[in-house]
Amino acid sequence: MSQPVTSRRTPVAEWGERLGLPILLAVIVLFFSVFPASSRAFFSVANLTIVLANQSIIMLVAIALMFPLIAGHFDFSVGAMTVLAAVVCAGTNAQMGLPIAVSILLAIGVGLAVGLANGVLVARLGLNSFVSTLGAATLIGGLIQWYTAGQAIIGIDPALLQFGSRQWLGVPRVLFIVIVVGFAAWYILGHTPFGRSLYAIGSNPRSADLVGLPRMRYTLFAFAMSGLIAGIAGVALTARTGGANPDGGTFLLFPALAAVFLGATAIIPGRFNVVGTVIGVLFVAVSVSGLTLAGAQSWVDAVFNGAALIIAVFVSSVLRKRRAGS
Repeated sequence: MSQPVTSRRTPVAEWGERLGLPILLAVIVLFFSVFPASSRAFFSVANLTIVLANQSIIMLVAIALMFPLIAGHFDFSVGAMTVLAAVVCAGTNAQMGLPIAVSILLAIGVGLAVGLANGVLVARLGLNSFVSTLGAATLIGGLIQWYTAGQAIIGIDPALLQFGSRQWLGVPRVLFIVIVVGFAAWYILGHTPFGRSLYAIGSNPRSADLVGLPRMRYTLFAFAMSGLIAGIAGVALTARTGGANPDGGTFLLFPALAAVFLGATAIIPGRFNVVGTVIGVLFVAVSVSGLTLAGAQSWVDAVFNGAALIIAVFVSSVLRKRRAGS
């Protein structure tokens, strides 16, 4: 009986697949740098600083999203958890007079608690993550509206506001939080038995059970990590905005989702990874910034994010199937 013929991709094709998104990002940067309508402001230090500072929050939210996704679950409450943490941080400091350090710890603790609650619902009780986290996001949004009465919270400690608005060595300070969190996530996911096990659980839960991996415990930990990082993102959001705005967090969720799935098409195609996710965030942010400076209408942001998410989900799914087949 003849054996099936398997096609082998050349090293050039493999590297092209890995570096496709970074190359496309470089092309977009070059285009808007020379395009007459955007060239003057696009490649300026001020615009670069603003993009990096504003996208630091999206990067943190995207990294938070990665942990449940790698385990095979969605977490649609990440954006809401981030806003909730911001409300807790700003509210306890500006309205209750607690020291800023205590407010920061409370905000991160609230994110961790909500993440653990999501993990219990999904891992222990077996609820569908799509539905349960969407319900959690809706519940959190309602609680935020109740506490804030639809009004922004301002008047936080100037030290935190200065941290969010100033720079170190020409780099926005909040970006250093992303570097620390991103490095920790990269190490945990790529260089520890837990990270490798989490990938195994997400790719084939049944096989993971057969080899004895503690799927329930690891899934719970994945949601806890998501909540912890969302709490950190909430503190960074408070520092950037100088307070907290009553919002459901969708302005954070969908760009982060697009970035995570775009990231799964690069560096390690078909696999969620930290470096690819950061590149995905920059790709979306740079594209939207360039289009805005070129005179595009306000609706372009939402259209671009939605289109990027759809395309990224499709491409990453194809790459993931190809990876599983190989």
